[in-house]
Amino acid sequence: MSENPPPSLYARLLDASRRRTLMPIALLALGLGLAQQAWAFCGFYVAQASSSLFNESSQVVLARDGEQTTLTMANDYKGNLSEFSIVIPVPVPVKKTDVRVVDKGAIDRVDAYSAPRMAEYHDPDPCPEPAPRYPMSAGYASRPSAMMMDRSVMAEEKDEATGVRILDSYTVGEYDILILSAEDSGGLVVWLNREGYKMPERATPILQSYIAQKMTFFVAKVNLKEKRDSGSSFLRPLQVSYKSPKFMLPIRLGMLNAEETQDLFVYTLTKRGRVETTNYRTVKIPTDAEIPPWVSKEFSAFYTDMFSRLVERDGMSGVYTEYGWPLTIACDPCSADPITVTELQSLGVPWVTEQYGNYQQGGYLTRLHVRYDLDHFPEDLVFQETADQQTFQGRYVIRHPFNGDTSCSDGRTYEKQLAARQEKEAQTLGALTGWDMGAIRRRTPARANPVKPTPPPPPATPEFWRWE
Repeated sequence: MSENPPPSLYARLLDASRRRTLMPIALLALGLGLAQQAWAFCGFYVAQASSSLFNESSQVVLARDGEQTTLTMANDYKGNLSEFSIVIPVPVPVKKTDVRVVDKGAIDRVDAYSAPRMAEYHDPDPCPEPAPRYPMSAGYASRPSAMMMDRSVMAEEKDEATGVRILDSYTVGEYDILILSAEDSGGLVVWLNREGYKMPERATPILQSYIAQKMTFFVAKVNLKEKRDSGSSFLRPLQVSYKSPKFMLPIRLGMLNAEETQDLFVYTLTKRGRVETTNYRTVKIPTDAEIPPWVSKEFSAFYTDMFSRLVERDGMSGVYTEYGWPLTIACDPCSADPITVTELQSLGVPWVTEQYGNYQQGGYLTRLHVRYDLDHFPEDLVFQETADQQTFQGRYVIRHPFNGDTSCSDGRTYEKQLAARQEKEAQTLGALTGWDMGAIRRRTPARANPVKPTPPPPPATPEFWRWE
C-alpha cells in the first residue's frame, strides 16, 4: 500500500472525529464496483482541475451576508496598463471606504481548494502472504486519508451635455475610481469615449438596461504612478462592498470585447448553504466516476474535454456546480491546504473569527463554472442562497490494478472482476469526454499475471548435540 502524503494540520485535527463516520462511507462508495468481493485499497490526491486550465477565463469571489455583498474580481488583463479600464454596474453608489485591493493569493487558494480533483488508489495484493503466527511487537504511525482625478472627496458634478453625473472619485491602491450615474446610455457612451475609455460596439443597449434599473457605474483605471510605487508586478484584485437586496453578477458588458466564448468561475461564500442561479439552470457536474489509470497523466485534457462536452450537450445554457461544501467540514480528499481565517476575512467573510475548523459560526463555499457568450446568456447572473448544506465535489477516481502474482483462487477472481472493471472505466471515459472508444481500449495495457517463483526450502534445523 502506498504511503499518503503528510496530512495538513486541519486534517490531523479533524481526523479523530471523522475516522468513525467518513472512512466507512468512503470505502463503501469506492467498493461498489466489485459486487461479489470488495478489495480494500488506500488512496491519495494527485491532481486538480483549477481555473488555470481554461483560456479566456475570469474569477470572481462573492461573499454574501444578508443584503451585504463583497465582490472581489481577479484581473487577467494582458496589455498596456495605460489602456486598462473596467466599467462595472453596481446597485448602489460605492464609497472609498468600501473599495480595497487584495492579495491574489486568497483567490488562488479558494480556486485550488474547490477545484475538481482526481483521487488515485492502488489495489492490494489479492494473494497476500499469511501473517506470522507470533509476530514481533512493533510501534508504527498511521496517516489519515486535500482617472483620473487626484482627489479623494469631491462634490457631485454633472456634465449637462451628456447627463452623466460624477458621484465620487478617489484612488485605491493602483486604481483611480469614478462612480457615475447617467440619464441615458447614449450620453454615457459619449462621456466615456471622450474621457478616453474605449467603449465596445453594442454597449449602448446593455448600458441602457442598467440605467433603467437605476444602477450606478463603478469605473476603474490604472494609476501608473501608484502602480510603480506599489512594487507589484501585476494588477491586484479589486474588491467592492455594497448593501443591496440584489444578489447578482453583471456579465453582459464583459462579453462585448470577447472574440470567443469565455469561462467564468464564481466562488460564493455564504452563511447558510449552497448558492444557485435563479435565471439559468444550475447543474452539478458528473462526479465519482472511475476512469482508466493512464488518464492520471492527462487529467487536464480529460477535464477540459469533459466540461466542453457538458456545455455542448446542454447547448451552452447551464451554470455548473463544481464544488459545494460547508467550511467547517473537512474536504475528502483535499486538493489544497484549507483556506485560512485571514484569507476568508480578506474576501469579505467577517463572521469567521475562530481558527479554521473551530468556527463560532459556519459558512458554505460554492464553486460555479459557466461558459458563456452574448447569444446564449442574454441576462446577468442572478443568485439565491439555499439552505442546502450537503457536501458535493467533482471527484474522479483512478484505481491502479495489482501487478504481482494473482495465481491463487482469490487472485483469479480478482482478474475476472478487473477485466469487467476496466471495460466499464473505458466506457465511462468515452461517455464523459467523447474520446474514441477504440483508442481508449488500446491504451489499457494487457495483463501479464506473473506467477511467484517457488521459494527455496527452509534450512535444516541445526543439531546442538547428538546422543552417541
